[in-house]
Amino acid sequence: MAEDQDTLLEFPCDFPIKIMGETHDEFANTILLLIQQHAPAFDASRIEMRASSGGKYVSLTCTIEVHSKPQLDDIYRTLTSHPKVKYVL
Repeated sequence: MAEDQDTLLEFPCDFPIKIMGETHDEFANTILLLIQQHAPAFDASRIEMRASSGGKYVSLTCTIEVHSKPQLDDIYRTLTSHPKVKYVL
């Protein structure tokens, strides 16, 4: 547990991550595959999708069961480095 002392989170936990990008047919599937690199059990049913009012952007809220801060950090790094992703919160 020493690696988790710099966070207030208790692991394992369900952690919601919001990912925003331009609307694209494969955006949700791309995000699913990126998350599954670090959380193989993550399922598409845990993704909520919302389009912007103009339809140009989409936001996905992905609730992921994470087991450690390093795992969560890896997920954030993978998502933020992808060219189709504009923001990760």
